[in-house]
Amino acid sequence: MNRWIPALLKATLVLCIVLPDIASKGVQGVETSAPWIGTWSASPSITDDAGFNNQTLRQIVHTSIGGGSARIQLSNLFGSEPLMIGEARIARGAGGQKTVVGSDRAVTFDGQPNVTIPVGASVLSDPVAFEVPPLADVAISLYLPVQTAQRSTGHVDGLQDVYIAAGDVAADPVFTGGSTFSPGGQSYYFLTGLDVLNPAATGAVVTFGASITDGLKSSVNANRRWPNRLAIRLQQAGMTVGVLNQGISGNDFFTNNAGQAGLKRFDRDVLQQPGVEWVVISDDAINDLNTDTPPTARRLIGALRQLIERAHRANIKAICSTLTPFAATGSVEAARQDINAFILSPTSGCDAVLDQAKAVSDPANPAVLLPAYNSGDNLHPNEAGLQAIADAMDLGALTAGVPVQAP
Repeated sequence: MNRWIPALLKATLVLCIVLPDIASKGVQGVETSAPWIGTWSASPSITDDAGFNNQTLRQIVHTSIGGGSARIQLSNLFGSEPLMIGEARIARGAGGQKTVVGSDRAVTFDGQPNVTIPVGASVLSDPVAFEVPPLADVAISLYLPVQTAQRSTGHVDGLQDVYIAAGDVAADPVFTGGSTFSPGGQSYYFLTGLDVLNPAATGAVVTFGASITDGLKSSVNANRRWPNRLAIRLQQAGMTVGVLNQGISGNDFFTNNAGQAGLKRFDRDVLQQPGVEWVVISDDAINDLNTDTPPTARRLIGALRQLIERAHRANIKAICSTLTPFAATGSVEAARQDINAFILSPTSGCDAVLDQAKAVSDPANPAVLLPAYNSGDNLHPNEAGLQAIADAMDLGALTAGVPVQAP
């Protein structure tokens, strides 16, 4: 069943489907004969400030690749009651809460302008004839006609202002009366994906990790996370590869501390993404190590091996990232070095390596970040450091080729 769902997302069915998700009750949507490729995503987790009522949310997403048609994914995975969407619209962003006049299009669900998403489920919209530009802002507006649950589904550290207005003004290009709404950091609510149709696309790469992948310490509304910078490099190189950020700040391999544990969410957040051909397994293990009772390097290497094998079984190439330094000492620093040595070894099973540690560590003291790349907390790289991580990616690892065979 787990392998069937990712295949279905690339299938040629033209119907409305409701299927059991690995971590939720179902995914429903409309498929077309062309393969969909993700251009933007946000991994869902629990948010406690989603109490909306007769209000419109306008959320801005920054694309990686463009396409001639679009669809969105909405989630009620962690909701406590059904989620009613009264209207959904998509438009070109024009800065802040504004949209480009004339670009707005209605989004439908099985031909209807509204949809109710059951608890624990997600929904894919119908295809929309909408020209999606690469590396550009797209505004997705959702009208929520009735009270939504306070505890619901979102992405807490979205680093993007969310705009809210009273009533149904989803199609308003100016969003009259709208105001910045950003409790607890600029979060995304209910919106987990934007996909496109692009015949030139060779696939999508999912960046899977924690706060370094999520872009923590980078500027709000600036799209300076390292996956954003990687998307720019790919476009400059003439490579049409979608970049999907599935980082969750605070996430780790084993505990449901921030979002579901990495081992639990991997199938949903990676294997089920539309058009995925590669995954970068990034920084989750840093949070496992940076605790009072960290797991052993052997256990973390075992978790990493499991993710590599699960990717390979789905014919997805696994690009492993070395763990960046966080000024650890003793057995914790030794464990980080052991994990990195495994990743760099020829027997790791990784199809390629993104050496994040080499990119941002201080050559004079590899246990710490280079001062020029330190955000100030000795853990998270600043924007220059995030750029260095993106620059360290060998773009040759993201070229289309023979599918990876399961080990």
